[in-house]
Amino acid sequence: MQDLMNNIHPVRAISPVSVSDDTAQVSEIIDLQGYDSLTFVILTGALGDADATFAVLVEEGDDPALSDAAAVADVDLIGTEALAGFQFDDDDETRKIGYSGGKRYVRLTVTPAANASAALLAAVALLGHPSSAPTANPPV
Repeated sequence: MQDLMNNIHPVRAISPVSVSDDTAQVSEIIDLQGYDSLTFVILTGALGDADATFAVLVEEGDDPALSDAAAVADVDLIGTEALAGFQFDDDDETRKIGYSGGKRYVRLTVTPAANASAALLAAVALLGHPSSAPTANPPV
């Protein structure tokens, strides 16, 4: 059995939240320094609205505040933003999307549409392939 735990660093991206409108949920800015891979894991809870959809966007940049944010080119994504998105009947599921680009800072945005009921969601950024292992536990 291989050791995954000591070779990943989970970071809070979007804290668990209940969204009852179409407000975009923007993640923390994830700093990739010291890591060679990033996967966002999106978690859904109950999604109450009968026609809501949730689009996913991944942005990258070199500025720590992402003032230079640009949408990540499809060639630099592992998976697609469409596959990472979800809709009203995807209760209690997970989605994932990976980043393989060369920028230092990355963030995830989940944007609801036609959402008028409480939708529960969260996201975690899994940093992997560290330049120094094992990674800290608990993560900091």
